[in-house]
Amino acid sequence: MHSLPSLSLYIHIPWCVRKCPYCDFNSHVTVAGAAIPETAYIRALLADLKVELQAVAGRSLQSIFIGGGTPSLMSAVGIGEIINFVKANIDCEAGMEVTLEANPGTFEQAKFAGYLAAGVNRLSIGVQSFDDACLQALGRIHSAAQATAAIGKAQELGFKRINLDLMHGLPGQNLAAGLADLEQALAFGTDHLSWYQLTIEPNTEFHSRPPNLPDEDVLVDIQDQGQVLITAAGLRQYEISAYAKGQNQARHNLNYWHFGDYIGVGAGAHGKVSRWQAGELQIERRVKLRQPKAYMSAINSLSSSHLVTPDELKLEFFMNALRLQDGVPEASYKAHTGVDLAHVADALMAARQAGLMLPDRLQASPLGWRFLNDLLAYFE
Repeated sequence: MHSLPSLSLYIHIPWCVRKCPYCDFNSHVTVAGAAIPETAYIRALLADLKVELQAVAGRSLQSIFIGGGTPSLMSAVGIGEIINFVKANIDCEAGMEVTLEANPGTFEQAKFAGYLAAGVNRLSIGVQSFDDACLQALGRIHSAAQATAAIGKAQELGFKRINLDLMHGLPGQNLAAGLADLEQALAFGTDHLSWYQLTIEPNTEFHSRPPNLPDEDVLVDIQDQGQVLITAAGLRQYEISAYAKGQNQARHNLNYWHFGDYIGVGAGAHGKVSRWQAGELQIERRVKLRQPKAYMSAINSLSSSHLVTPDELKLEFFMNALRLQDGVPEASYKAHTGVDLAHVADALMAARQAGLMLPDRLQASPLGWRFLNDLLAYFE
């Protein structure tokens, strides 16, 4: 019997209290003072899930990630209803990782105990900065004090796994401020850190009205000196912007980077599911309706679906695998795409001759990791 890759589930909650000026995710601002339509949205999610889970019958689930938007706008009861539905309708691996993204505001902190009881065993807290001026420039609605309180609250309640989401290269930020942010995050002893530079994305407010960002020399200094601080704190960089202690890597994200399968439910969610058909591995990409109202009212939530071609697979695979510091074995290319490695032999040879990839493994060299976009261009 042919094997299939690991399977994860992504659940998208599309609402935010305010749209951050740097955000290009599918998020929608709630009407001032109005609650999100939680009951209607959960009804649509469960109908969507029922269809998607049928397509992966017989497989087991290794992780759930509830992202957004701001998932912590959902009640703990609502989150629990979704998790319980999943567990009742598909085999879940023992110790399955269940992550929920949470904002550090006081309103969300009050729900942390309920999320833990509902089955969430990993929180990803969107701190972004511990500097109130930087938070204001980023359009965040929480304060530095609230961020500190949220982390302490999560630890006090017994969350064993907590990721802190932190950005650098922020408007008006200098080297000292960038490192101070990082030092404060590390002081909590967290087992996982997502630390990445602010980038200006198309279709964002920052793209149309660019902020005053640090110059390149400051950005390089923050990155280089920050890496030293992170290593000294006992975290190892295992992906471009992810750092972990011991075996506390994000299982859900690792599944993406290893080109695993994932179901995507919720407004605008994407999914990737593999299946064997007549001895060939087929990979289908599925996208859900983007607008929450359309998603909740549709009989069929699917926006588009297509089978990924070998040429598309080439770039998609390497965009994920080469983000990992250790890369992946050469055999994983055919195992996860169904396409022989010979399909990319010329590109591999050229990248290796340029010193951007290491031999005998699908792994970026230190130079290739530093200039990852240049490396990926070989596989376009």
